[in-house]
Amino acid sequence: MKLTLLPLSFAIISNLAMAGHANAHDHDATAITSSVKPASAFTIEKNRAVANTLDFANTDDFTSASRGFIATWPEDTIKDAKGNVVWDFAKFNFVNTDHNIDTINPSLQRMAKLNNLHGLFKIKDDIYQVRGFDLSVMTFVRGDHGWIVIDPLLSEDTSRAGLELLFKHVEKAPVSAVVFTHSHIDHFGGIWGVTNKADIENGTVAVIAPKDFFEHSISENVLAGNTMSRRAGYMYGNMIEAGPNGKVDGGLGKTTSTGKPGIVEQTMEVLKTGEMHDIDGVEVEFQMANGSEAPSEFIFYFPEHRVLMASEVMTHTIHNISTLRGARSRDANAWASYVDESLDLFAAKSDIMIGSHHWPTWGSDNIAEQLEKTRDMYKFVHDQTLRLANQGYTPNEISATISLPDSLDKAWYNRGYYGTVSHNARATYDFYFGAWWDGNPANLNPLTPAEEGARYVAAMGGEEKVITIAQKAIEQGDYRWAVTLLNNVTFSNPKNMTARYLEADAMEQLGYQAESGPWRNYYLIGAKELRHGYTPAPSPDTTAIASNMPVYSVLESLAVRIKPDVADGMHTLINIQVANDDDVASGQYALELSNSVLKTYKDKQFKQADVTLSLSKQTFVNLITGNTTLADAMKNGSFTVKGQDNFKAFLGTLDRFDPAFGIVTP
Repeated sequence: MKLTLLPLSFAIISNLAMAGHANAHDHDATAITSSVKPASAFTIEKNRAVANTLDFANTDDFTSASRGFIATWPEDTIKDAKGNVVWDFAKFNFVNTDHNIDTINPSLQRMAKLNNLHGLFKIKDDIYQVRGFDLSVMTFVRGDHGWIVIDPLLSEDTSRAGLELLFKHVEKAPVSAVVFTHSHIDHFGGIWGVTNKADIENGTVAVIAPKDFFEHSISENVLAGNTMSRRAGYMYGNMIEAGPNGKVDGGLGKTTSTGKPGIVEQTMEVLKTGEMHDIDGVEVEFQMANGSEAPSEFIFYFPEHRVLMASEVMTHTIHNISTLRGARSRDANAWASYVDESLDLFAAKSDIMIGSHHWPTWGSDNIAEQLEKTRDMYKFVHDQTLRLANQGYTPNEISATISLPDSLDKAWYNRGYYGTVSHNARATYDFYFGAWWDGNPANLNPLTPAEEGARYVAAMGGEEKVITIAQKAIEQGDYRWAVTLLNNVTFSNPKNMTARYLEADAMEQLGYQAESGPWRNYYLIGAKELRHGYTPAPSPDTTAIASNMPVYSVLESLAVRIKPDVADGMHTLINIQVANDDDVASGQYALELSNSVLKTYKDKQFKQADVTLSLSKQTFVNLITGNTTLADAMKNGSFTVKGQDNFKAFLGTLDRFDPAFGIVTP
């Protein structure tokens, strides 16, 4: 998703035929070509081992996920006002078979079937959920005057459809409140599908969120938005089609919808654990969980209903301590502590536990057991990572060493459909020690991937020699080693298509074997880009979010665009005056460029500025949403500049970010 600021572009957030059986000498089918390949004999064997290891006869989750079903959307798709499909219920139906598909890890296929169960579900009297209409789950609680909506999905089109389904099959009543459990877009983006600005501004609809919700919702992805968006496209499979050889499931839900997201600031902020609030006649007890799955998050409990809303702190999968799209590493120990606190506060008095993803857990004993084992899973990864780190193990050694004990590993909700023990261990190491270096001086100042690749290839006797060794590794099912070898060739010579095609073949098999939906997506999109290059994914319309961007956040993001060679020796002072600014009462901002570093200030003006910019908040919104250009705004007088030459020189220091940068290539 891209927004335009002046002459700049930056990304804010990203939002998303059956293989036949192979036999032992089927690798002839994986000749070095650009085509998608079937599962190899090694992949089939590995996936069958998973099928024989886990208790697939236990179908309790299917019973829980189906319980209370009322109805689903009457069509196969949800469309926006222009007729564009933003959600397709049918495209993942291929997983709904009684047999395991060779190209899909059986455990992931099981989760994909569970996430395929979509529709409106009754939790108990006055509480309902819409599941399978987006990556997340939307919950409805009946208040005195209307419906309390919890987490209105990612886009207004899917949330509006969910609300319509509730109105049709339960009761048509106004929305009286909206609750955002945390600061990730799939839990607030659909706000304008369930309410409108007028009702929020006049107090008809309350908006409740945890401390610092709006700040984190806006800021988390701004400074690093271009890279996060690119990587999110990999993580959620946005550049591959659904199918046995493609996208299967997101692990946390199917995938992300492609409708229009929005955002609004909360009207009530919850600050501390133990707060009790009456929301439209419904008593709610809150527990803060900031810094667990999101920087701003809470859990809450409905005493009258004996229902615990665990938000995204509890799910039916291992979550991410570090998300593959990129974000600050989370505190696994704090996460475990929040779960432990929920166990103490709410488990014994809860009959049902619901969340922001997946299906409910029914029964106090089951809730307590899931809380206990989820707590211990995060704590185990945390503690064992530090135990091994304190023995001198490096991140990759720790990742290869840690495995959950059977008592935790065999619980379906502790399987790695989204996060994994492997990368969560490395993330925990990063949280304490930083991931850029493992402490070995040999790795203190490494060569670039391209330099290392060229020397690696030369030391092994040239590209053909490396390819020959990699081909043998693939024939033996050693795909990780093959990818390692061929990655060096690709980075030293990205034009060697033989190496790229072969690396894609190996990467593809790793994708077919992955239990994690994001891991699978990463491998398969990597294979696709090795074969065919970069293909952009459709970009959702983010103007509703851009319209709410604080001026300061946008100005601050310019600092990471300064080109030091161009800015060298420049000292430029810029005053900015924004009329009708909702964020800073004075509407005054200032920028100082010196030493090739840009500093941003609120409520400040320099006495002798080199540049003075004047505009209204509406002009600012029009610029960042692309509804006007800088040239047009200057021409019609809505954007005025004093110090034109200095301003032009300043604009020349700003870099442009290409969203098509290489990931599997240099």
